[in-house]
Amino acid sequence: MKVISYKQAGFSLIAFLCLTAVTMAQSSLTKTDLSVYPKPEEGFKQMVIEVPHSENDAEKKIEFVVGKWIQADTCNSHGLQGTLEEKDLEGWGYSYYVFNTKGNVISTQMACLDNKTVSKFVSAQPEMVRYNGKLPVVIYVPEGYDVQFKIYRAEKDVYQAGEIKQ
Repeated sequence: MKVISYKQAGFSLIAFLCLTAVTMAQSSLTKTDLSVYPKPEEGFKQMVIEVPHSENDAEKKIEFVVGKWIQADTCNSHGLQGTLEEKDLEGWGYSYYVFNTKGNVISTQMACLDNKTVSKFVSAQPEMVRYNGKLPVVIYVPEGYDVQFKIYRAEKDVYQAGEIKQ
């Protein structure tokens, strides 16, 4: 058993507290600290995508879509009309997104013989963003809408394009 003196223990405690303070200062914006983002406007809610940090963040992308669940037929394709605006989080160098829509759903007009309807997630155009496991992706959407996302990973192989000689 190793015995340390009172002075050694005091120094260790001070070193630990200093290291903790430096670490906390370096991570002033954590994934769970959303206080620097604006509060949702009336009729909107704040959605957050948090992904785990990895050594391969640069090899990944996030694709997210804003949509809502509706009852729709099974034979037509449906899409949500709306716009996604990227906004700058002033003073931080980060961005966030605001989705605006009037709720209009577009659809192909094929005749459905079975008249069957199902609950379907109908979404607007997808948005592809950089993967960053240290920061959340913050999206403001109208009440009643949701956000779904996928994570894409690049292959390690790099390919060379061929040249066509004229």
